[in-house]
Amino acid sequence: MSDVSRPSPSEAGTGNPAGTPGGTPAGRRTAVVIPAAGRGVRLGPGAPKALRALNGTPMLIHAVRAMAASRAVSLVVVVAPPDGAAEVKSLLDAHALPERTDFLVVPGGESRQESVKLGLDALPPDHDIVLVHDAARPLVPVDTVDAVIEAVRDGAQAVVPALPLADTVKEVEPASAAGEPEPVVATPQRARLRAVQTPQGFDRATLIRAHETVIDEVTDDAGMVEQLGLTVVVVPGHEEAFKVTRPLDLVLAEAVLARRRLNDGF
Repeated sequence: MSDVSRPSPSEAGTGNPAGTPGGTPAGRRTAVVIPAAGRGVRLGPGAPKALRALNGTPMLIHAVRAMAASRAVSLVVVVAPPDGAAEVKSLLDAHALPERTDFLVVPGGESRQESVKLGLDALPPDHDIVLVHDAARPLVPVDTVDAVIEAVRDGAQAVVPALPLADTVKEVEPASAAGEPEPVVATPQRARLRAVQTPQGFDRATLIRAHETVIDEVTDDAGMVEQLGLTVVVVPGHEEAFKVTRPLDLVLAEAVLARRRLNDGF
C-alpha cells in the first residue's frame, strides 16, 4: 500500500519555480525518506517510537515538518510499520503540513535497511537527491537540512551532518558477561572523531547502488556507501539534531521546544 497525501507542487501550482531563490534547480529535485517502522524499545512499552507524543504532537510529525521546512524538499516518503501504513497516513492527514511538499506513506520491512530500500523503491524518477532521516530526530534545524542538500548539489555522493565529540572515547574489549569490567584496548584521537546525525544526503544512484550491493548490517546509510569505496563528506551538524532514544531525551526535546516557543513563537 502507498498513498500520496496531496497533489505534487507542480500539480497544485505551489512552491518555488525551479531555479528561483529557495527553489530546486532543474534536474536536482530532493526527496526525503524517513524510516519510521521501529518499535523504539529503549523508550519503553507502548506506541512505536516515531508515534510517541512530543509537546502533544507525534515525533514523526515534528520530523516530517523539519524536513519539509527546507524549500528544496519537494517529497517526503514516510516508511511506516508493516501493519501501520493506514494509521500513519491518517496521522499525516490530521496535522498541518506545508502545502508545497508532497507526502507518501509506504509499509516498511523487518529492518531499517529494508525499510529504507522500500522507501527508495517508492520514489518517482524525477528526484535525484535523496535524504535519509531518522524519525527519532524531530528537531533538526532547517539550516542543517539545507547544508546537506547543498553539499550533494555541489557534487558530493554522500554527506553526513556531524558534531565533534566532547568526551574522550575508549575502545574496549566487550565483556563476556553483562556487568563485568571491560578492558580498554585503545584511545582514538578525539579530534578525528565525529558524532554523526541525520538527515544524510546522497546522490540517488549512489544510494540505490549501495542498497543493492551491501548486505552486511550497518548502522547508517553512509556506512553502506563507504563499503562501496566511495567518499562520504561531513558538514556541520547541530546540537538540537539529537536522537530521542531514552526517556531523558524526551525531557530534553520538550525543553528545546519550550525555548523555541519562547524565542521564536514556534
